[in-house]
Amino acid sequence: QVQLVESGGGLVQAGGSLRLSCAAAGSIFSIKLMGWYRQAPGKQRELAARITSGGITNYADSVKGRFTISRDNVKNTVHLQMDSLKPEDTAVYCCNAEVRTIWRTKNDYWGQGTQVAVSS
Repeated sequence: QVQLVESGGGLVQAGGSLRLSCAAAGSIFSIKLMGWYRQAPGKQRELAARITSGGITNYADSVKGRFTISRDNVKNTVHLQMDSLKPEDTAVYCCNAEVRTIWRTKNDYWGQGTQVAVSS
């Protein structure tokens, strides 16, 4: 099995910064994609940012220029640096990883989610 453990959420004022981290552990052979999704109250879950094992990134338009995603392929970790936070960034942020296990099966795994709250 594979587990994703997130950390770094919290409460911050508008204009502030937070850094989210996610560590994947378990029966991992490789991880192609790692990313962060978010879900605000009453809204559908949406992609915030994701990154391939080769370092190619993809951001939601709403976070471009403010969020930076990075990963460490050796440690199987992904980070989301969030700057210039806005109240509309308030959401539960979940880590996602597309994992190929040591048994060569491919599955999507999700973290438990971490709350980010931005006050105006």
